[in-house]
Amino acid sequence: MRAAYFETTGAPEVIKIGEILTPEPRPGEIRVKVLAAAINPIDTYIRSGAAPMTLPKPAITGTDFAGEVQAVGTGVTRFKIGDRVWGSNHGLLGRQGTCAEALCVEEKWAYPTPVGVSDEQAAAAALVGITAHLGLFQRANLQRGETVFVNGGTGGVGSMVVQMAKAVGAKVITSAGSDEKAMMARELGADFVVNYKGEDFAAKVKEAAGTAGIQVWFETQPPTDLDRTFDLMAPRGRVVLMAGRAARPNFPNGAFYVKGLSLFGFAMFNMTAEEQRVCADDINKWLASGQLKAIVGKTFPLAETAAAHVLQEDNTSRKAGTLTGKIVILPSS
Repeated sequence: MRAAYFETTGAPEVIKIGEILTPEPRPGEIRVKVLAAAINPIDTYIRSGAAPMTLPKPAITGTDFAGEVQAVGTGVTRFKIGDRVWGSNHGLLGRQGTCAEALCVEEKWAYPTPVGVSDEQAAAAALVGITAHLGLFQRANLQRGETVFVNGGTGGVGSMVVQMAKAVGAKVITSAGSDEKAMMARELGADFVVNYKGEDFAAKVKEAAGTAGIQVWFETQPPTDLDRTFDLMAPRGRVVLMAGRAARPNFPNGAFYVKGLSLFGFAMFNMTAEEQRVCADDINKWLASGQLKAIVGKTFPLAETAAAHVLQEDNTSRKAGTLTGKIVILPSS
């Protein structure tokens, strides 16, 4: 099978496109014909060596997948040949990646793709959707009627947070860097959008939240100003952190304990398969009903996977602003 793989960590140029052996499913595994894969920042960190992990050799890049079951190993009970499936949690922790024509995956890491949902949408929603769900519900225990703030309402995770919070009846405030992105965030369901480049950010967020303040602050960026964040929080509010490996923000201890705030950090790939399946069940429900959609910013054929990594790094590390939404790889093109 053809795959996008690397044998040593480094710049995007270490990614090769070539033929490797098609894997055979072991007990408890299914083999999936990959029809769509997605690139995430974590893929670039792993490929560059910034996030050291045990990897197969060669290591196929890519975390998310969607496609069709080609073969099943012994003991598989949830899927059969021909089923459409999607999933995440690959290309890391010793698991092979998804940017290939086929992938073997333990059935616990795969979920049925709803009728009417494209493979491209399922793959693009995978990591970012599970991450948003874990932060909102498993960590912050978001409740109907609460107010949520999320940085970057058109980003991969941010767009999922906006839609999921609205799906359960929360009020959503978000930020955007342009009028175009602000309009997109409103179309996703945001009740109030602050243009962080052209407005008094803190004043506008405070105005949108009202006297009650913000119950859940979902931080998708490396935190830099916790004083401002804590000032905008409601008593007993919850702050969720899931980005910023090298961030070292000052911590306003007094404001934190006087307000009775809680601070939650997590990385999706440290959560169990059982915890993540809860997320997938809701994601499937919302994808099928049209309450959730992934923003796909750019698609690439498998042969241009290295270029996809460059585009991801340009926008994650170098803040180029040339990408809105997810990058999807189409292995059959």
